[in-house]
Amino acid sequence: DFGFGDEAFLKKERDKARKLRNSQWWKRKRSSGVCHYCNKSFPPKEITMDHVIPLARGGRSEKINLVPCCKDCNTQKKQMLPAEWDDYLDRLK
Repeated sequence: DFGFGDEAFLKKERDKARKLRNSQWWKRKRSSGVCHYCNKSFPPKEITMDHVIPLARGGRSEKINLVPCCKDCNTQKKQMLPAEWDDYLDRLK
């Protein structure tokens, strides 16, 4: 069992994410073109895969933890957990 900061853990999870990115499941998720966070529409090619619970914070590359999101939201969210992200969005209002 690896710690979250463990390079082997991160590599394994990134490899799993890479495989999922090429799957029909992900292509269907991405095809809606809607960002999970801001709900805006984008061309599917501009949609990125985000770990709701970041790998660095103990998240895993599993379907339940992966959502389509726009590059802006993905960049802003960084390593935030869902509650931290919600607080961040509330401060923007």
